[in-house]
Amino acid sequence: MKVVIIEDEHLAAEKLERYLKKFDSNIEVVAQQVSIEASVEWFRNHPDDFDVAFMDIQLTDGLSFEIFHQVKINKPVVFTTAFDEYAIDAFKVNSVDYVLKPITFTDISKAMNKLKSLQTIFGVQEAIEEAEKMIGKKKLKDRFLVKLGNHIHSIKTNEIALFYAEGRTVYLITNENKKFILDYKLEDLTNVLDATEFFRVNRTFIININTIQDVVVYSNNRLKVTPKVRVEKEIVVSREKVSTFKKWFEGN
Repeated sequence: MKVVIIEDEHLAAEKLERYLKKFDSNIEVVAQQVSIEASVEWFRNHPDDFDVAFMDIQLTDGLSFEIFHQVKINKPVVFTTAFDEYAIDAFKVNSVDYVLKPITFTDISKAMNKLKSLQTIFGVQEAIEEAEKMIGKKKLKDRFLVKLGNHIHSIKTNEIALFYAEGRTVYLITNENKKFILDYKLEDLTNVLDATEFFRVNRTFIININTIQDVVVYSNNRLKVTPKVRVEKEIVVSREKVSTFKKWFEGN
């Protein structure tokens, strides 16, 4: 079995590899990556050169979930993290297990046995789909309901230019510059929007790639995005997301 390890702590990566080979001496670690950017590049160039990926969630340049926004991964993933708050998000991608740090050999053995069991019963892709069903994976939304006074409207997702938050209120702006209050949090929206079309550039804005009119280099190597619709605030890509944004904007 070929394994790729995504982990920014060298000692943690060594420990994981040691446990994997203790579990099965035939396991081969084909790559170790420490960042989102390097991982995306590797997966693009080696989409079928591994059987399972072990991913730490918190990497030096962001959360490893960002990897799935930039490249399609059709193989199972085991997430490792010191935090339990990401479990639901983990199972919305190709995760078959979620191991809390500090990891033990018992943890890795259980994860590998679970993976082998699912592969035997369902096959790799079926195993992923089965794990996703267990956690209740949401489908991507193609419409959103909004209220305007006493009226309710249904807005197609491809008619939405951007979303933004103002305090606890989230607004939806259409391509025709119509503004509606939306009963969603930005965090929830990222889970139900097509990641190839929408990108959360900072804590306030999620923008549709088709509504971007211009992108310019801003202060401290950040990026300023100008949309085709009117917005009162500047849209500046967070410094830690600049690299990921460029990859998203470029496309596959």
